Amino acid sequence: MYSAFVEYAVSQGVPLGTVTLILILPVVVMIIAFFRQVVGIKAFGIYTPALIIFAFLAIKAEAGSFWDGIRYGTAIFVTVIAVGTITRIFLKQFRLLYLPRVAIVISIVALSTLLMLILGGAYQRTGLASVSIFPILIMITLVEKFVAVQIEKGKKVAIFLSLETLFISIVGYSIASWSLLIIYLQRYPWLVFVAVLINILLGKWTGLRLLEFIRFKKLIKNV
Repeated sequence: MYSAFVEYAVSQGVPLGTVTLILILPVVVMIIAFFRQVVGIKAFGIYTPALIIFAFLAIKAEAGSFWDGIRYGTAIFVTVIAVGTITRIFLKQFRLLYLPRVAIVISIVALSTLLMLILGGAYQRTGLASVSIFPILIMITLVEKFVAVQIEKGKKVAIFLSLETLFISIVGYSIASWSLLIIYLQRYPWLVFVAVLINILLGKWTGLRLLEFIRFKKLIKNV
């Protein structure tokens, strides 16, 4: 049973899946903000992990199971990062301008992803082969962010932020896939305002982050 608001939205032609995903979005970004402010995991900001979470959800909807969303989503994510890194290293010797270089990297990553999908079909991984363009495009857009961080802060930092982004994305995807959460949001859509209130509390957070407690453990102990 859905709330009157959700039923009205659906009666006006808005797909139920779209309504549900929009209601989930405030919860997703709240989770990312929590990891950033309280835990201390930076990742690639808030926008990129949110997009990847929705890419995982799209893969799950097409592949058919929760674990397929993680497995195939992670495979595409790792492929994008790995191919992007190798291609950037190869192009470094040509001393190209930033935008043409990124365009070449994205093109190579796109072709590599297509090859991976074809191999998935060849090895009877139909869930991987049937992934649509939407989640793939989201993953590929990660390349530009990754390359920019590599240029500004170095390869190690970029890889570390990529791993953090993947971790947050998997956690966020797991929560966004939680059937009980989906049911409650469809019945009580006003719950999204709870996420907004939590974000206000997170915005007031002034304490040490959890990772900082580990990082400065000896110093805190001495104090």
